[in-house]
Amino acid sequence: MNGKRIFLCTPLALGLWACMGWAQADEAVYVPRPEQVNGPVYAIVGPLGQRSQANAGLNANYGFVVTPQGVILIDSGASAHSAAMLEQAIQKVTRQPVRWVLNTGSQDHRWLGNAYFAAKGAQVHAMAATVKTQKVFAEQQILSLSRFVGDQMKGTQVQHATVVHPATEVSLTLGGVQLQWIQTNAHYPGDTMIHVPSHAVVLTGDLVYVDRLLGVLPQSNVRYASQAFERLRTLAPRHVVPGHGRVTDMAQAQKETGDYYRFLITQVGSAARNMEPMSETLDTHAAPAQFKHLQNFDELHRANMNRVFVDFESNP
Repeated sequence: MNGKRIFLCTPLALGLWACMGWAQADEAVYVPRPEQVNGPVYAIVGPLGQRSQANAGLNANYGFVVTPQGVILIDSGASAHSAAMLEQAIQKVTRQPVRWVLNTGSQDHRWLGNAYFAAKGAQVHAMAATVKTQKVFAEQQILSLSRFVGDQMKGTQVQHATVVHPATEVSLTLGGVQLQWIQTNAHYPGDTMIHVPSHAVVLTGDLVYVDRLLGVLPQSNVRYASQAFERLRTLAPRHVVPGHGRVTDMAQAQKETGDYYRFLITQVGSAARNMEPMSETLDTHAAPAQFKHLQNFDELHRANMNRVFVDFESNP
């Protein structure tokens, strides 16, 4: 069957999956590579599949900004092992040290590399709501991620931000580069996006997915996500570094994420508010043509609708 492993996949905590239904038996080893987005802003684009030893849990996108006073790293990876891989990718561009690490969210691959960079002198920054969520899920995340990457978790220490920002919107400047940091509460409570206005770039964290379908987890809130997406639109970035998928523009982000949030709210959420039967609603909207092409659609779409329906039924 073309080398594919065929499994039934069951959800674990935190949006992980117990079996890698979309994994290839001959999965290539992932090597993080920097991609210049605009000026001093770079992206490291991870693979779209599940966490694995082959990708060291780096199945997400990361970013960094090179300034005269050091590097600002956006998200630190899934472990000490994968943090070192991100550091090696940065060193292909600059020998400047990582001065700041900014956590955009609380999923494992966004912050479990914090301690690695802190040990090298980096300040770790996060918003207070992000840290609160990290503390709730840290123990579960270490256990769950260990099932996927095994011994690569050795040496990983849980470390939260040393600089915690209580506001929901923050302006930071290092080496003359200003960042606008905005809370979204989309995929997880306390999730954020980072705008680099001087270079028309937004690193969205898990607000935006392209090339693959976004996941609605028990912790997700599509209403907040849709509101945050509208805020993203007002920023009018020319370059979008999504949480997952290729570096892109607002047109693709709108088509594959913004429109999907709207679909979930206006079609599924409205049906729940109107007390229509769940099973009929899910069947009616089982195969929307505009989203079927996205990777992971078959695995995630019905579960996404189910969670949104229950949410809107309970909280109309």
